[in-house]
Amino acid sequence: MKKLLSLCAGMLVMVTAVSPMNADEEKVALEKVPKVVIDTVKKRFPKAELVEAAKETDGTKIEYEISLKDGETKYDVMLTPEGKITLIEKVISAKDLPKVVAAALEEKYPKATYKVYEEMTKVIDGKEVLAYYEVLLETTDKKTLEVEVSPEGKILAEEKK
Repeated sequence: MKKLLSLCAGMLVMVTAVSPMNADEEKVALEKVPKVVIDTVKKRFPKAELVEAAKETDGTKIEYEISLKDGETKYDVMLTPEGKITLIEKVISAKDLPKVVAAALEEKYPKATYKVYEEMTKVIDGKEVLAYYEVLLETTDKKTLEVEVSPEGKILAEEKK
């Protein structure tokens, strides 16, 4: 029985080691990001200052996350290694949150402390589409959550941070 348990435990370790559970992110110097990725970001955000970059790996899928600042607005842009934008995360203020979204958050998380609001735009076939809002908040019982809310005010996902 001990040998069987050891064998099972060993197999579990091997399976866990070869199958990624979630994306790995590593910081990358902007100079080391593929030129096509940088060029795409500069074309889409011509006046923006590129701040930093990261490379995210999820199994065989690789994406680059470029953080930038355009005036007072902060963005994170996700791109494929070929330079295709997949997602734009734009930091917004509380006043920019649609009333229906703010109401849904207040109803589900009364008296929460809000830390960050982001507008999440997916890029599908070259077209930018507002997908959802992402809000980082702290509940009254001190739980930090990242909450996704549809533009219509439906809570889509909640993740403990």
